[in-house]
Amino acid sequence: MSSNSCTNSSSSSVNGFYNLLTKRLNALHQSLVLSDNFMSIQFVSEVVSSLQSFQLQLILVVQNLCLPIGGKWLDEYMDESSRLWDVCHAVKSSISGIENYSSGGSNIVASLDGFHHLNQEVSHQVLRSIYIGQREVLALEEENKSMVETRIQSLSQYINNDISLESKLTEYNGFRGVLYAMRRVSSLLLMILLNGVAYCLSSSCFDHQENEENLVFGSNFVVSMATLKQKVGKEIDKSNVKPGILLHEFQQAKVAMEEMKVGVERVVVYGEGFEIEEKVEKLKSCFGLLKSGVENLIGKVDDLFDEIVEGRKKILDMCSHK
Repeated sequence: MSSNSCTNSSSSSVNGFYNLLTKRLNALHQSLVLSDNFMSIQFVSEVVSSLQSFQLQLILVVQNLCLPIGGKWLDEYMDESSRLWDVCHAVKSSISGIENYSSGGSNIVASLDGFHHLNQEVSHQVLRSIYIGQREVLALEEENKSMVETRIQSLSQYINNDISLESKLTEYNGFRGVLYAMRRVSSLLLMILLNGVAYCLSSSCFDHQENEENLVFGSNFVVSMATLKQKVGKEIDKSNVKPGILLHEFQQAKVAMEEMKVGVERVVVYGEGFEIEEKVEKLKSCFGLLKSGVENLIGKVDDLFDEIVEGRKKILDMCSHK
């Protein structure tokens, strides 16, 4: 390929990557604007799908650029994909914890199926199962909290790290800028995922405002990042949910289980009658949505892992002339 055609191909590929970042970030923002349910499984799935799409596009960029075989760009790419892999493992672990909770809730629903009223014996059994499930949630959130605290700070640093020298971003035919953009955007999306499925401490990690004087090469995506970040922060403040797992369907299931617990406790403590059919149907609906949604979400994360592995393999093969 001639040097001129290489330059044209590089420019087109790099600009296409920035355009994809901007388009996806704007779509995520719009999804939040149109949804009544903040941090729904659907939204979280869109975040994971965006990360997968960025990985795929990044490989296409590398294949279209005239990069030297090996070298520092390869080390930087490998470091970034390893970082993404590591945080995604934490995300998947958190989602698996939610899946375990949803399975426990589904078992409680199954044990109540067919009952119209609860007697003392069944009530004690159900209450014991509910208490166990709630203790498991507390343990899960406490474990997630310490994990998130150690990761949010480093993600925030990546998000808020401005590079004002355009020359740095144009190195390796623009690949340095592409990787810089990928690092910032993926850090924001990973932070959103951790807040949604692991633990949300507060909205403070979404407070940073971009310095417009530092917006440089390919900066449309930075504006879109700032808009999405601000929207997520506002939605966290509006949600009035206690610190913990924000996922909407998870919160709904917790509320339904708490309502069931209150009714069953009345049977156990006061011997009151309790018609459970309506509560059971609500539980069945909430845990059904949570279980199927979380299973789908785990599949999405596994697809992202596959994309990371495949991308690393393609680039190593390319550098080995295979």
